[in-house]
Amino acid sequence: MLRRSLENRDAQTRQLQDAVTNVEKHFGELCQIFAAYVRKTARLRDKADLLVNEINVYASTETPKLKQGLKTFADEFAKLQDYRQAEVLKNNEQKVERLEAKVVEPLKAYGTIVKMKRDDLKATLTARNREAKQLTQLERTRQRNPSDRHVIAETELQRATMDAARTSRHLEETIDSFEKQKIKDIKTIFSEFITIEMLFHGKALEVYTAAYQNIQKIDEEEDLEVFRNSLYPPDYSSRLDIVRANSKSPLQRSLSAKAY
Repeated sequence: MLRRSLENRDAQTRQLQDAVTNVEKHFGELCQIFAAYVRKTARLRDKADLLVNEINVYASTETPKLKQGLKTFADEFAKLQDYRQAEVLKNNEQKVERLEAKVVEPLKAYGTIVKMKRDDLKATLTARNREAKQLTQLERTRQRNPSDRHVIAETELQRATMDAARTSRHLEETIDSFEKQKIKDIKTIFSEFITIEMLFHGKALEVYTAAYQNIQKIDEEEDLEVFRNSLYPPDYSSRLDIVRANSKSPLQRSLSAKAY
């Protein structure tokens, strides 16, 4: 009976060990990947600044409407990057900083939490091993059947069993609390991540909509007319008539004069 109870509790302890190991593995992976995501988000600002600068440089070489459209787009895109980096989302935290504080750090904290739970598991295993050892010793003593040593072994086993029961209850309580807190933290961490991204992308949609509308306002015909006029100076037509007149033969000039 006692031996079966020990086996059941050992199976329970292994299950708890697996639960802690699972959290240690996957929370560690999530922490690293979220941290990498945050770093890439921060670096995206640098690339975006280069793009804004190049658009402005190119726009300065173009015709008026295209120049205006490109510069307006660059301004809108720059606004979005400012929002990505510096727009206050909540409690004066920047997006990158808030991702660090609300997503990465809570996941990182589980390294310490898991270590504490492993210590609890270790204490429980030590107590159960002591209990199992005392039980084995009692069984051997019973086989030899010396009454005085039999009583001593039973006393030692009772103490070991009480100690194992106490540590088991403590472990069950702490693991139950750990599991409850884990689920709550997962909900909180992912909700924070989604909220931060929704706030940013909601603002991004507004900015991109304005940028799209400004690009659509570029008047191709007006800019094409400006381009054509830049190729041909204002007095181009009159000078072209003079060139054509000078290129005529004497007979053609005489006929043209009679026609007038």
